[in-house]
Amino acid sequence: MPSVLIGSHCSIAGGLHLAIEEAVRLGLDCVQVFTKNQRQWASKPLQQGEIETWSKALAAAGWDGSRVVSHNSYLVNLANPDASARARSIALQRDETERCEALGIPVCVMHPGAHLGAPRKPREPNRLGEPPSADEFDGLRRIAASLDELHRQLKGFRTITLLETTVGSGTNLGYDFGHLRIIRELVKSPERVGFCIDTCHIVAAGHDCSTPSRAKAVLERFDEECGLEHVHAVHVNDSIGACGSRLDRHEHIGQGTCGEACFRAVLRHPKLLGRPMILETAKDVAPGGEPWDIVNARALRRLAGVRAAR
Repeated sequence: MPSVLIGSHCSIAGGLHLAIEEAVRLGLDCVQVFTKNQRQWASKPLQQGEIETWSKALAAAGWDGSRVVSHNSYLVNLANPDASARARSIALQRDETERCEALGIPVCVMHPGAHLGAPRKPREPNRLGEPPSADEFDGLRRIAASLDELHRQLKGFRTITLLETTVGSGTNLGYDFGHLRIIRELVKSPERVGFCIDTCHIVAAGHDCSTPSRAKAVLERFDEECGLEHVHAVHVNDSIGACGSRLDRHEHIGQGTCGEACFRAVLRHPKLLGRPMILETAKDVAPGGEPWDIVNARALRRLAGVRAAR
């Protein structure tokens, strides 16, 4: 396995297996998928034929499940204070996890959730490194309790839920690394919970990665708070918004505000080698006529100091 795995989120339109085939066609090393329509509460169960076709596509690519990341539905909010709404989210996350387990996908990325309590002022900066507010802490406890319920329902499942760093817009949790640490500390089965770092999100949240020393310090803080060994996937996106803007808008590599130091620090960190590095950038065609995934992957490999694995 190459030390740096560069991939992208690919569409499952027409069949789950087509995402793998598209990733291979683009010369990528790994892939992220939605296992179903991410904007619907209900979906038909996976069919055995779909699972078999998926497995054949993996085998044809020469990959195993470690090359695949799933992202859950955007509808899930395990921090919701409304019990019935939260139960609905738990049920949806259960379906996500069951689908991952059936497909042999080892990790499922999930945004922690929004506490829906008192929001911070629109221009107020994220309080990085400070204790969570009362509303935030209540939300973190609800997330942990929801994960405990999910784990109780799905005993013995191997799929790990990855809590993703966020920009901290509105009442969304996860902009501070301490939020992720608290959730994992509170759950009764912490081995079933890991993390996903998003480069756009950490910069837009206010983590300054503009120089090699600053980027190194950010990763050191994450390591101290959460443990980089628990990071099972990374989203490598540039950021349209400035540092601390709380704007969740992805940009192509090298055209945003993250800076090369940010990407070099993430791509070359020894504790992150071998983890899927997933692009979530726009899919249109670059000015030179190539797909942006190819252009962005080439830029990331240059920053990582590696060649394409395939």
